[in-house]
Formats: sequence, C-alpha cells, structure tokens
Amino acid sequence: MQFKVGDKAVYPGRGVGVIKTIETKDIEGDKQTYYTLKILDNGLTIYVPVQNAGAIGMRTVINRDQIGKIYEVLKDRDVPADKQTWNRRYREYTNKISTGDPVEVAKVLRDLALLRKNKNLSFGERKMYDHASSLLIQEISVAEDADEKKIRTKIEVIFKS
Repeated sequence: MQFKVGDKAVYPGRGVGVIKTIETKDIEGDKQTYYTLKILDNGLTIYVPVQNAGAIGMRTVINRDQIGKIYEVLKDRDVPADKQTWNRRYREYTNKISTGDPVEVAKVLRDLALLRKNKNLSFGERKMYDHASSLLIQEISVAEDADEKKIRTKIEVIFKS
C-alpha cells in the first residue's frame, strides 16, 4: 500500500493522520524512506518506515460500506454479557484497539456501552470507552466528510435505544 503526500491514513491505536512528507533518512548508514504522519486529533507526528507500513497496520480510511458494518456492530445487542475480570477484559480490549480494525474497535465501544448501562464504569473502563469512541468518531467523520459532533450524536443515539 502506497500513500502520497496529503493522503489520509489510519495508524492503529492513534487514529487518522495526514501524510505530510515522504522522505529518505540516513540513520547510521542505513537509508530508509519514511512517511511523516501527523495525527489529526492531537497533532502527534509519527515516522513510519514505508516498507513496514502494512506490517504495522497503517491503512487507508474506511469507506461507506465499512461504516455501515460499524453501525451494525454498535447496534447489535445479542452479545453475551462479559463475565471476565476487568484485567482480562482490559487486555482483550487493548488488543482489539491495537489491531486498528474499526470493527474490532466498535466491538470494544459497544461492549463498554452495554456494561455502562448495568454499572458505573471504572476510571480505566471510562478511559478505554473514550479512546475507542474517539478513534471511531474521528475515522467515520473523515470518511463521511462530516462534523465529529454529528457522528458523536449519532453513536449516542444508537446506545440510548
């Protein structure tokens, strides 16, 4: 997968960014070409070796068909209640988010939203919920070229129903 300067790309666990430059750097005699990815949400700059971008999980922003699948996952209520301890859930959720797969991130968000209906989320759970929510909202808003507030409201409506 090749990106050009100006393309939007998703870096797993960090969100959507814009390719600012593609440059070759010589580090201790080893020349490598890097994407300079600036994350939209927080301005973080990440240097990604071009040859490792796919292995890292860097990908293009989702399309409209994939957005529909994400909303289906968020609306799905036929999931068994998670009886694991928070430590195990946390590890599982962290692994799902780090894959960068928006469907997996949606599953984490849905599961935590369902859990939130039955009990107050712990600090760690709230933080995980906010992170998953932020990643999804950001990517969907970029894919639909829509305002993040509109997407956030749409997701909140899904969870209220």
